[in-house]
Amino acid sequence: MKIQINNAAPVQCTKKIFIAAQPEIVWNILTDIHNWSKWQTDISNVSIENSMAPGTNFKWKTGGAKINSTLHTVLPYKAFGWTGKTIGLLAIHNWKLEQDNDGTLLSVEESMQGLLAIVFKKSFNSNLEKGMLHWLGLLKKECEK
Repeated sequence: MKIQINNAAPVQCTKKIFIAAQPEIVWNILTDIHNWSKWQTDISNVSIENSMAPGTNFKWKTGGAKINSTLHTVLPYKAFGWTGKTIGLLAIHNWKLEQDNDGTLLSVEESMQGLLAIVFKKSFNSNLEKGMLHWLGLLKKECEK
């Protein structure tokens, strides 16, 4: 069950990128949570329980923040998403993959809500956009190897 981002949240961002690789390749790299830290330089300490299915929990660290996440959407080669909680924040993060000629159009969206998102709205919005662009660039590079 896909959970939509919170369009009323104080922090939110949406980005798209074309990747010159088939959706199956993009999917396999994007959903291999155990190996995110091998290509996504901001991520460390990743652990995931059980299988890749809605309701699966995983823990990770990015940008110094420890995040407890739960998968909500796992539609192979189409959509992937999770919610994430850390002190003072709740995030909803969604990916959408679409076949586009000889590659994949990848969309990502995220919203953050909570006390910290309200207090630091301006800097969090800026950092989220920079982080999303960084993640997309690294994923593109990894998929196009």
